[in-house]
Amino acid sequence: MKRRSFFKQGALATLGGMLTSSFDLRANTILEENRGKKAKNIIFMVSDGMSVGTLVMADIYIRRKFDRPSNWMGLYETNLVQRGLMDMASASSIVTDSAAASSSWGGGVRVNNGSLNISPDGKENLPILQKFKKAGKKVGCVTTVPITHATPAGFSVWSERRNDMEGIALKYTELGFDVMMGGGNKVFNPSLREDGKDVYAILQQKGYTVVRNRADMQKASLKKPLFGVFADVALPYTVDHMQDEVLKAEIPTLAEMTAKAIDVMKNHPQGFVIQVEAGKVDWAAHGNDLGGLIYDQVAFDDAVKVAIDFAKKDGNTLVVLTSDHGNANPGLIYGKQCNGNFDRIQDFKHSNDWILQNIKPTDGIAKVKESVYNNCGKMSITDDQARELLTYYAQAGQEDGIYNYNHLPYKLFSEIQKAHTSVGWISMDHSSDFVELAMFGPGSEKLRPFMRNTDMHKFLLDVAEVEDKF
Repeated sequence: MKRRSFFKQGALATLGGMLTSSFDLRANTILEENRGKKAKNIIFMVSDGMSVGTLVMADIYIRRKFDRPSNWMGLYETNLVQRGLMDMASASSIVTDSAAASSSWGGGVRVNNGSLNISPDGKENLPILQKFKKAGKKVGCVTTVPITHATPAGFSVWSERRNDMEGIALKYTELGFDVMMGGGNKVFNPSLREDGKDVYAILQQKGYTVVRNRADMQKASLKKPLFGVFADVALPYTVDHMQDEVLKAEIPTLAEMTAKAIDVMKNHPQGFVIQVEAGKVDWAAHGNDLGGLIYDQVAFDDAVKVAIDFAKKDGNTLVVLTSDHGNANPGLIYGKQCNGNFDRIQDFKHSNDWILQNIKPTDGIAKVKESVYNNCGKMSITDDQARELLTYYAQAGQEDGIYNYNHLPYKLFSEIQKAHTSVGWISMDHSSDFVELAMFGPGSEKLRPFMRNTDMHKFLLDVAEVEDKF
């Protein structure tokens, strides 16, 4: 190398170092502070059914609307996390369901789809939150779907059937967990349960503060275990929640629930472990519901900020960011109008679910077109498309699918939207993706680039220095 060229390149390298040194030093300082330390606390965050395309589109949405990266991708940009991929296959299928996925983490064993922490040979595997509780930590779950749903249940109990949510609700009363919040009133309320049992009364007798709205949650005592249920089934999609003043006043966001859960547990001398789930990301993917998907992923990203901000200040908290499986694999499709089409999502007022639920068989074509235009970023559909949507209502529904109890035309509507949003979907069900995995805090340096789902169980116990003797 010529001497002049050498010094020229050296000068450029020095300038580059000057431009990035404060950035790199801050990241390196945080990473070094965490290296080799015990994880006193763990916040395990799951965006259920999040395909990589969902993570990417939420980041693009945030960058284009707020001129900043998403909190998740910002951690990648600032080199503050270790990153890997995780194989989420179940015992019965390459493509897992949420029960088997959570059980692989919760019990450390691959189980058949549909079951919770029960091995194919019938062995019951003690879930990880019960192990952490026995080790003296405070533990809990928060979610946007029923608190008895597959993902929180997989960290908490065993059951032959994930759908036995009334039975799971009763099992929760025996656990002594410190925070449980989400939806699911139907399986706790005596007037809605098949057996008429008042599960809320049982919880109160065991010392829980039971809350049913946002205000009561926010003022709930930090000295008592907290049980919050804010909807009969799942919480509303974020995009619908944002448009309704009553819902905003009554129902907390995932970020607010996460912050409250941390407050209840953060001063415990032996630490805490909490699972945080954005469960309706999965429901939106099943429905190919773009507004539901993007806004709920952004709401999850807000909860990520709550967790990371606490972990940075605390210095003893491991934050895990992941998903349990892909779902429908949505993504942006190339085209001249791609940018403007995608930006239309910024003006969405409601989810596809809300729009389709509010169409009546007696509605005319003009009314359907007006609803779509007003709620989907001024999206103009044709008379024929409106007529085709109405056909589903005249025939009492045709489409099936998970979480499509009313047989609404989710697939048809998403296909109509595609030309206006430039977003396409490969299916309406789970996929076999290796899921995204990121870690911040003590123990994160031990993350390998690729992990089998069942390895997570031992990993979490090891970084918390909890002996697996239960």
